Amino acid sequence: MFDEEDLIPISALQHVLFCERQYALIHLEQLWEENRFTAEGNVLHERVDIEHHETRKEYKVEYSLAIRSLQYGIIGKADVVEFEKDDAGGIVSVVLVEFKRGKNKEEDHDRVQLCAQALCLEEMFDCAIAEGQFYYLGEHRRRSVDLSQELREKTTGLIDRIRKIAASGVTPEAVYEKRKCDRCSLFDICMPKVVDNGGKDVARYVQNQIRRNIHDEDATRKEEGECEDY
Repeated sequence: MFDEEDLIPISALQHVLFCERQYALIHLEQLWEENRFTAEGNVLHERVDIEHHETRKEYKVEYSLAIRSLQYGIIGKADVVEFEKDDAGGIVSVVLVEFKRGKNKEEDHDRVQLCAQALCLEEMFDCAIAEGQFYYLGEHRRRSVDLSQELREKTTGLIDRIRKIAASGVTPEAVYEKRKCDRCSLFDICMPKVVDNGGKDVARYVQNQIRRNIHDEDATRKEEGECEDY
């Protein structure tokens, strides 16, 4: 069991799966930049949070529900959780729905987040959740996802990987991948092309700055000397 101060944000799972350097820049170095994709995602989740709520005797919907798991050491929020109850008020089923911009993706970035949320809900409400759902704005419909044992193992493996990177305190080096890097909001901070080039561009920049400073100092001394002669 983990303590409250040791809980990992569920969002970190997406970041570390997408790019371990991105995870470290955001969660270890506390760096962040918005781009169009992150801004659209934020607007979408704000819309979800203010949508209407619905409660009936045997049915309840919670929006932006705070969730956590002390067993796995993770914490976050679930966009929508639908509870079906029996006459005695016991939980019959839990349906987890995550809202996303765009369309369904081949990668598991979204699915591991959904799985982590399910792990939290299973612990919090002592229930089993076999599947979750996505609502992709670009498709305007729900899409079910099987929370398989394979996905669960991948999710818990990523949690372990995050803890190892955090414990090391070392930000992984950049490796430029056009498909990923050009869409990343941290591109200008990360500078993957520069770092992946062995630092040659950085070294060249520093050398040029040193030469420029030396030239400026020489020019200043010459001007001062001319003034004294005058």
